[in-house]
Amino acid sequence: MSQTDPMHNRAFIVLLVVITLAFAWLLVPFAAAVFWAVVIAILFYPLQKRLVQRMPKRRNLAACLSLLAVILVVLLPVSLVMRSLIAETIQVYRTVQSGGFSAGEWIELSYNAIPESVRPWLTRVGFDDLEAIKDYVSRAATQAIRVIGNQALSLGQNTFLFVLELGIMMYLLFFLLRDGAKLADLVRRALPLADHQRDRFIDKLAMVVRATVKGNGVVAIVQGALGGLIFWVLGIPSATLWGTVMAVLSLLPAVGAGLVWGPVAIYFALTGDLVQAAILGLYGVLVIGLVDNLLRPVLVGKDTRMPDYLVLISTLSGLTLFGISGFIAGPLIAALFLVAWDLFMMRPDHGVRAPLN
Repeated sequence: MSQTDPMHNRAFIVLLVVITLAFAWLLVPFAAAVFWAVVIAILFYPLQKRLVQRMPKRRNLAACLSLLAVILVVLLPVSLVMRSLIAETIQVYRTVQSGGFSAGEWIELSYNAIPESVRPWLTRVGFDDLEAIKDYVSRAATQAIRVIGNQALSLGQNTFLFVLELGIMMYLLFFLLRDGAKLADLVRRALPLADHQRDRFIDKLAMVVRATVKGNGVVAIVQGALGGLIFWVLGIPSATLWGTVMAVLSLLPAVGAGLVWGPVAIYFALTGDLVQAAILGLYGVLVIGLVDNLLRPVLVGKDTRMPDYLVLISTLSGLTLFGISGFIAGPLIAALFLVAWDLFMMRPDHGVRAPLN
């Protein structure tokens, strides 16, 4: 009997892997709902823990209160912004489709505002062919707006699927909040790792999720909100849309949201509107630009300790592969990659003690 045990063990492992993969495949249609339920549960678990401490015999009520906090703090603001964003994006998309928008006209207007003394320098660097520049910029801008518009139209038309995924996320989130401690303990015991490795791996997972959302997420939201606010104050059309673009671009270090407000400020200056150019430029540098330097260290601290280049690459790759979920999934995968190699390098038989991150 003992001679067949290894074979039985291997067969069981194969069966376990196959069933697990089949279950994962079953979740693929609602992977985003499951992912965000797990992420939000990790973020709001400290609140749930405090509520359970106050009412230890009412875990269901504590979970309901935590769920209510999620609705008020996360879902309600996001739904209001998304409604405005979809409306503005569709409006811009229809304007482009009807021929009411021409980036070439903006390029020509800006070019004509350039002083004559500067134009010879533009010629030397290859910017003398105005028609070619207008054509290239017009095609690029039109294509980008059409892609964004198609996504907005698709999201607006798939309301039923969105509501279904939201319902699944909320339903799952309730049980993750209520039974989070038990589920975390099950995961810890299921991982085939030593106790110290298991604890470090799970703790790192929760820490990276919180740090990524607090760092990338909150900073992006604040920069996008500040950018959209100044665009609205200055009367720039589609302020919510451009604020959202600034929020996404804020994930890029150094430049970030400046890729949006910078060209607009330059355009104001070239067209002679120096007051708006000065207001937008100073606001962008002194308010939007300083948010990252002031908020990120406070919100994140030393939680992730990942290099900036790794955060950038993993975030952009995550957004490409997973959509909006990628701004968390990308850095999370990168951080787990680092901690896995950290655990490998710190094995007693490896002889290396210094962690990778």
